[in-house]
Amino acid sequence: MRKLLFFTVLLLTVINGYAQKKNFSYKFYGQIRTDLFYNSRANEETVDGLFYMYPKDKVYDSNGKDLNATANGSFYVLYSRLGLDLTGPALGKAKTSAKIEADFRGSGTSFSTVRLRHAYFNLDWGNSVLLIGQTWHPLFGEVSPQILNLSVGAPFQPFSRAPQIRYRFTNKKIQFTGAAIWQSQYLSVGLNNVKSQNYIKYSCVPEFYFGIDFKNKHWLAGVGIELLSLKYRTQSTVNNGIEKIFKVNERLTSASYEIHAKYTSEKWYIGAKSILGSNLTQTSMLGGFGITSIDNLTGKQEYTPLRNSSSWINIVYGSKWKPGIFAGYIKNLGARKPVFQVFGTGTDLDRLITAGAELTYNLPHWRFGLEYTYCSAAYGTLDKSNGKIINPRSVANHRIIGVALFLF
Repeated sequence: MRKLLFFTVLLLTVINGYAQKKNFSYKFYGQIRTDLFYNSRANEETVDGLFYMYPKDKVYDSNGKDLNATANGSFYVLYSRLGLDLTGPALGKAKTSAKIEADFRGSGTSFSTVRLRHAYFNLDWGNSVLLIGQTWHPLFGEVSPQILNLSVGAPFQPFSRAPQIRYRFTNKKIQFTGAAIWQSQYLSVGLNNVKSQNYIKYSCVPEFYFGIDFKNKHWLAGVGIELLSLKYRTQSTVNNGIEKIFKVNERLTSASYEIHAKYTSEKWYIGAKSILGSNLTQTSMLGGFGITSIDNLTGKQEYTPLRNSSSWINIVYGSKWKPGIFAGYIKNLGARKPVFQVFGTGTDLDRLITAGAELTYNLPHWRFGLEYTYCSAAYGTLDKSNGKIINPRSVANHRIIGVALFLF
């Protein structure tokens, strides 16, 4: 509570100070959000179930009972948030603006602590805009599901906020986007399924995104390509009777492709996205990589990315009362080469299917909603010859979530 009070006082002090400066303006905003949820079984998730992904595989006890077939649920307010939008004096011919936003999601077991969501500034020359700071990953983009679950469609939809330098150029109805991206809160999975910032740090090469969009009054449609190059380690340990340490130069480079579209009007929202993804674990998606060879002398390893095809569609209609449906499908496409071992997220999944329906009641500054989601996960055994999953078997989870928001 002291941290929350300190943060609020500090933010209001900053607002007041900037408000007194010439050519500065601000908008203070936020929300109080409550989430009540129920699951029919244990799931892969974060924030103690608030960020829901997919059901866990069956694990049997000595009597043959499934240990993960256990219902669970809870109630949280962790995604309440505070934010500040600023406009400032011109810098040369560029208009300037900035955003800073925080919530109380914390990390690990330290929930209810302040966490940075967005922190960036814009330089706007009219047709071109340069953004520097942390905001949504470009793969999240301008097309994302309008659903109540806080995962916003992950792992079918990329979900990540990342430090980046992003440039956009708009010419009438065409928009070009280029970005160099790093990692902070959302990290790639490495060897032994450990997440770390070091993989992109030692790479010395940021993640890149390039995209093009067509936009008019009701439609937005576009394509994009993402490039990622990581170094999972800089040394290896070999023990052939005597333990030796060797410096190694290992790198895994992968490319992913996406296509997206949405239609919006006064009452309709129809959105869809499809991704051919390679090693996109930093965006809360399935996938990873495999080891293809090991040098017996130095322990140097070579890698190949695991590929997944992921698609979703979301349809919402209405204004005050807004029913909506969401459906998603992921297929494990394996690897281009034989693998010894694989690491990542959901590497034992052959496919993932989800379908959901929701109803929200919307008033100025208020939103109340109820959502049901069905998710089926097909687990199987790794085929090392191609990285695919064989002999799949399905497990399912039924999730119900109730949400109430006060927005200001």
